[in-house]
Amino acid sequence: MNAEIITIGDEILIGQIIDSNSAFIAKKLNKIGVEVYQITSISDERQHIRNALDEARKRADIIIITGGLGPTKDDITKHTLCAYFNDTLVRNDTVLKHIEELFAKYIATPISDMNRQQAFVPSRSEVLMNQYGTAPGMWIEDKNQIFVAMPGVPYEMKNLVENEVLPRLQKRFDRPFIIHKTVLTYGLGESAIAERIETWEDDLPTYIKLAYLPSLGRVRLRLSARGKDKTLLESKLKSCLEELHKRIGDIIVGFEEEETIETRIGNLLTKENKTLAVAESCTGGRIAQLFTTNAGASSFFKGGAVTYATASKIDILGIDPKHIERYSVTSAEIAEAMATKVREKFDSDYAIGTTGNAGPTKGDGDVEVGTVFIAIATPEKVFSKKYVFSNLRERTIGKAVNKAFELLLKELI
Repeated sequence: MNAEIITIGDEILIGQIIDSNSAFIAKKLNKIGVEVYQITSISDERQHIRNALDEARKRADIIIITGGLGPTKDDITKHTLCAYFNDTLVRNDTVLKHIEELFAKYIATPISDMNRQQAFVPSRSEVLMNQYGTAPGMWIEDKNQIFVAMPGVPYEMKNLVENEVLPRLQKRFDRPFIIHKTVLTYGLGESAIAERIETWEDDLPTYIKLAYLPSLGRVRLRLSARGKDKTLLESKLKSCLEELHKRIGDIIVGFEEEETIETRIGNLLTKENKTLAVAESCTGGRIAQLFTTNAGASSFFKGGAVTYATASKIDILGIDPKHIERYSVTSAEIAEAMATKVREKFDSDYAIGTTGNAGPTKGDGDVEVGTVFIAIATPEKVFSKKYVFSNLRERTIGKAVNKAFELLLKELI
């Protein structure tokens, strides 16, 4: 059984917003054994929508549409669906009551006839109640195929998918099991990993597929198992992962489904009752941001300083200007001084210091673009590593952040 996702909106096609809805829906469908065959983004235009529906129903059992269900004139999905299925709009009193209650509780402007029009839905559709908005979702069955239309507002769509769409699909279809395990590795490139696991990959059963997902200093290895026997899939995945660990256990840091590397670092620090501080220059606060994205980070993360300019390294961290003059602001010595000073200032057990040149110009330092120094301060020592990543700014910053995590994790384990 497969599905197709159609996102509607000119704002997607002109790059004004990123289509995150499709990624969310595809991930949720995959977890219940529904494979997404294709994702299509189209404009707010009637014939374009009809053409997309015609094409999708040639390929998919389930067609899911997001977008074009608001109160304004350019929201034409509902009317196009009516024309497509030769249907008429009828008022749903439950939806109308819900809209009126939302306006009474949360919206200062008076309810208008345009808002009330959202209570009209195709007569043959089953209404999916949108608890967080005024536009309902719609479920239409036609010739053994299912069409689902939802508003494009992400938090409204997510609620409808999880509480309305997925339960209906699970009840309606007999689905295979699809199980993913994504191994996180740091320190080796894709081709080097492929060489080390070549024979292991060749021995994988036909119902387990391997995918390499490389990015900025790390490689994810996704194993996907598909079949009717869940116990068999789980057992075989476990044995395959055990064999994989024998070959590349030195670069495996965990599983994506369980925790990110920054989450694992946080858990290790919390377990040992240890703390961390960061002093960032070229990474611009991204290391601190990733740590504090997770709830409970205050149990181990003491704080950080973004000492981007040379003066801030002197004034805030207290690094000796003569030290900077002697070694250069982008050097191993200054990275180590940053880590040491921020560890002292925040009275933490561990600290990270980053300094480098992400480009496009050399800035205060004299090193080549893409050069980064990363330092780790521990209760016993301080050390640093030099890297030359890329002449692309964002790529260099991303790689530096990931490498800093990798270095710290190795110290902790």
